[in-house]
Amino acid sequence: MTDEEFIAMLHQYKEGKISEREAMKEFQRASFEDIGFAEIDHSRERRQGFPEVIFAEGKTKEQVLAIMESLKQTSKGSIMATRASRAQFDFVHAGLPETQYDEAARIIYIERPAKRDPAHTILILTAGTSDIPVAEEARLTAYLWGNEVKTHYDCGVAGIHRLLAHRDDIESANVIIVIAGMEGALASVVGGLTDKPVIAVPTSVGYGAAFHGVTALLAMLSSCAAGISVVNIDNGFGAGVLASKINHLC
Repeated sequence: MTDEEFIAMLHQYKEGKISEREAMKEFQRASFEDIGFAEIDHSRERRQGFPEVIFAEGKTKEQVLAIMESLKQTSKGSIMATRASRAQFDFVHAGLPETQYDEAARIIYIERPAKRDPAHTILILTAGTSDIPVAEEARLTAYLWGNEVKTHYDCGVAGIHRLLAHRDDIESANVIIVIAGMEGALASVVGGLTDKPVIAVPTSVGYGAAFHGVTALLAMLSSCAAGISVVNIDNGFGAGVLASKINHLC
């Protein structure tokens, strides 16, 4: 429920068009909806500017569909289900034909119109091609949250000239997301090239002493470059949301 719809409901109650119980029911429904296996936070869009996002992993396809159907009825912004499988999408799409699926990002979504400012761009950089699935989760999240997004993939420190070839985009971006596995060095390099906020995302790409992303995580947390924040391993969604919030402050 938007602020305008909430005010309209109060006017209806004031004018005697709905009873106290009806007004209370609408208010409760606008806050959250209990559907047995989930309590859907319908007021999140008013508080945070975007509807509740579904974490599909671990949920049945029936549960994902039911939550998306509820959010579709009450939300104005785009609707997302992250870490979703193709099987979940096929089932959801049969019930909600307007849903789309991004295979790389593993996101089921319903896109709704959003204003994007081309002067305020989020740039996403990856160290390697294997980091692209995490980057695509960040890219689609930031895009659906109403941002212009640019990407450059596979420009890690093993061939630093590839990164420097994108210097113009690094300097013009408003926020930069850097995604890297292995030793995670790319975040420090980028942090030393820009005065813009850098969001570092360690990935579980690597083997042996990479410890499924822990080495990259610790390296990013220990970076000597100032202005770098770090999200959890493989958390492209979290990076996309944080970048969006920073980008919308300007």
